[in-house]
Amino acid sequence: MNSPALKGSVSLLVAAMLLASTSAMANVEPAVKAPITAKELQHAKTYTITSPPTAPLEMAKPALPDLSGYTAEAAAAKIVRSKPGKVSVRRMMQESALKDFIGGDNKMAEWVVRQHGIPQAIFIDDGYLNLKDLAKKVPKQYLSETSPGVFLARLPIVVGEKGILEIDKQTQELRLSQEAGSFLVNDGQLFVSDTKITGWREKSNGPATFRSPKEFRPFLLAWGGTETYIVNSKMASFGYANSKSYGVSISQYTPNMAKVLKRAEPTGWIIDSEFSDMWYGFYCYETEGFVIKGSTYKDNIVYGIDPHDRSHGLIIADNTVYGTKKKHGIIISREVNDSFIFNNRSYDNKLSGLVIDRNSVNNLIADNEIYRNHTDGITLYESGDNLLWGNKVISNRRHGIRVRNSVNIRLYENIAMSNGLTGVYGHIKDLTNTDRDIALDPFDAQVSLIVVGGELAANGSGPLSIDSPLSIELYRVSMLAPTKSSGISFSGILGERQDEILDLLVRQQKAVLIDPVERQTQLQD
Repeated sequence: MNSPALKGSVSLLVAAMLLASTSAMANVEPAVKAPITAKELQHAKTYTITSPPTAPLEMAKPALPDLSGYTAEAAAAKIVRSKPGKVSVRRMMQESALKDFIGGDNKMAEWVVRQHGIPQAIFIDDGYLNLKDLAKKVPKQYLSETSPGVFLARLPIVVGEKGILEIDKQTQELRLSQEAGSFLVNDGQLFVSDTKITGWREKSNGPATFRSPKEFRPFLLAWGGTETYIVNSKMASFGYANSKSYGVSISQYTPNMAKVLKRAEPTGWIIDSEFSDMWYGFYCYETEGFVIKGSTYKDNIVYGIDPHDRSHGLIIADNTVYGTKKKHGIIISREVNDSFIFNNRSYDNKLSGLVIDRNSVNNLIADNEIYRNHTDGITLYESGDNLLWGNKVISNRRHGIRVRNSVNIRLYENIAMSNGLTGVYGHIKDLTNTDRDIALDPFDAQVSLIVVGGELAANGSGPLSIDSPLSIELYRVSMLAPTKSSGISFSGILGERQDEILDLLVRQQKAVLIDPVERQTQLQD
């Protein structure tokens, strides 16, 4: 799905003027207050304005990963069906894959109540099994075919470390009972294709739609050492506010168990699938090389796509994320590095469309369309050394691109148009008196930007604002269609030297370097 602003032959400038007059602009929230100056960083009093050589600023478009190998056929080719799996129904206790759910804090009571006895689960071990065949091997009160191709699971289903479970088109729908406490755990290999898996509320004979954060809803979790492939399938009404139970989660084992089990980082693919009414549409932790391609995340509760702690080498491409109810459409957070986020559409989310957060570095964010989100379009928090290339950030209620406490952020060929506040906003903020764990998530209150090419047009508070930067470089940036009658105007330190900056940038078509005269070592002394 493409943004209406991007269709047809209407020029970007005309589109900007049209968008600027829409109700989205009328509903803009009040301008933010001046950012709090961090204790560690003092304001420079004077800046130099110079024109550096342009050659170091020139950059070819970076190469994007080839997606042609991530197909349904390639996923299917990974399934080894030669060895029939073993099936058992046994107690949940003493099982590594289930310790998070039946361990301390009286967690087991949840399943005792739901199962009316000592908690049990269905296990697939030592080989391959199709869900349709699995249903023939366990008592019907645990897994039954309620109508042709529709199965109801009333126990957790666990794929053992050497197990392989396939849920394919022979299963029209797998329903995981909310009342009976069913969920799906992969500790081996899981292949889901051409089917539907739904959290199911037996009492109302319908999906276990979200009602409250703490109410149990079925979920899917894959542990360390696993491979999970979800292709051309729909998943709905999963997850709640409990660790590893968020919706679809791919997670290394907890630190203590990981030391014992020594399992590799989990991985897998999600291709051409749909996720709705999930607490989190997708969550991962210490995951390597996971691919999310061509999928739709709609009307989820907290996040659409949320890779987390120390996941790396991810590919998030060609997805559509919209209608997230509480927070962001796409967010990567806490050392999610060396990843690629491109060709996605993220719109109409409660907060930002796309967030790079908590020391997530060396990521490429390219060719995304981020529009009509209820706060910022693209937000970078405390995450330096990232490249944003060719993104279209349009009609978001606050800033188009917001950069906080992050250095060496390179913005190349981006379009920020008709956003409620600033096209590109860079600032520092002291987070020491917030609920942030500074030891876990350290930061430096510093910001620096390189902005090359692209367009900043018809943004409510102006094209650019940056306060107390280590440096900012501008080159070949078009600034058009100001919303203010006074014309294009900068705020922050740019506003103080606006005439010089525009003369170099626009009239002379040179690069501009804005640099503090006093270095921070001098200021802090």
